[in-house]
Amino acid sequence: MIKQLTAIIEREGDGYVSLCPELDIASQGDSALDARNNLREAIELFFETASQFEIQVRSGQKNV
Repeated sequence: MIKQLTAIIEREGDGYVSLCPELDIASQGDSALDARNNLREAIELFFETASQFEIQVRSGQKNV
């Protein structure tokens, strides 16, 4: 299943900060593109390492 996620990218100081609000995952980079790519990598690592329960909680499928 492919799910579309939001990436909010904002300039902060000399760099950029990126946030995926659906999963509460953030990253940063020297450019907007770097910030987006780093966020994508952080999300991929989250899905590779998180438990199924954590994935469900963060994606709003399960209340804690």
